[in-house]
Amino acid sequence: MEIGTKIKQLRFKAGLTQDQLATKLGISAQSVSKWETAVTMPDISLLPMLASELGATIDELFDLTAEQKLHQIERRMDIEEELSPVIFREYEDYLKEHLDKNENRTKILSLLAHLYHHRMTADSRRVSKYAREAIERNPEMKECQWLLQKADGASIWDWNISNHTTVIDFYKKVIENDHIEPKTPLPYYEVMDNLIADHRTKEAAEYLEVYKTLPAHKPFLVPIYQASIALAEYDKPKADTIMEEAEEQFRDHPGFLFEKAQYHARNCEYARALEYYEKSWELDEKPRFTDALQGIAIIYEILDNTQKALETYDRMIVCIKEEWNYTDDDAAVIEAEREKKRLQKG
Repeated sequence: MEIGTKIKQLRFKAGLTQDQLATKLGISAQSVSKWETAVTMPDISLLPMLASELGATIDELFDLTAEQKLHQIERRMDIEEELSPVIFREYEDYLKEHLDKNENRTKILSLLAHLYHHRMTADSRRVSKYAREAIERNPEMKECQWLLQKADGASIWDWNISNHTTVIDFYKKVIENDHIEPKTPLPYYEVMDNLIADHRTKEAAEYLEVYKTLPAHKPFLVPIYQASIALAEYDKPKADTIMEEAEEQFRDHPGFLFEKAQYHARNCEYARALEYYEKSWELDEKPRFTDALQGIAIIYEILDNTQKALETYDRMIVCIKEEWNYTDDDAAVIEAEREKKRLQKG
């Protein structure tokens, strides 16, 4: 349905004449008539007020399909760092309303989770900001220490809190109940990652053996997990040997090189980590994700080389703009600029 026809339909529904609608908008009745006959389009600046007077949303004026609306929600969260309360509520209401109406329930569930996580991330930045200031003023603010752990993902000493048993059990059930063929490897990554983090290496090795049989498994990740299991068993010489032997096979694979950089970074072998992050970055196909550059920036910050870290964030911004066509107003660019400002403040 064209927007002019939609405006006319909603105007009738609202019980307004063209003159009445025009008066409310501060324009001429002739302008409304031209909209409804598709001679002209409403000025973009009038859309919020027009939608409000017609008791609709801007999206309803353009009569988006359900799939178009879902794509709009997803895209806006990817681009914008924070949604206004009005937009958040609009998206929340829309997704909940269509949860049982849309055949793609899984997609809507995913978007709801993404929507709440999007708000949680924005709120976490505020938690971090205020908790940090409180701790700086009074280092004995234990409750703020706990809040900062939650907001920034800091390490938690208390095993009762830091263990991953609940997540592990969840993904074990996901794997057990997955009857879709071919089986996806994604829950195997999650269960192995969390088992290894908890040093439950025997179980991790058992899931790795099953993972190797999946048609969609990634061969270069097998030695990565074998080395990670060895590290979790405090056998670094064995882990090093596994990684060096694997490099003979995967030396030109950007995914393996990235994971090898991660391996060295975890072991505080920063020079080697930088080497492999750069190799991974050079071999990766465009458009490239900036994970390797992020790792490089973090290492330079650890090494107290602020200038190199800043230069790396500049590389990230160039990649985001040139390879992904993002602008200064997009969330990824804003985040990189925020990190630069943080470093510059010292």
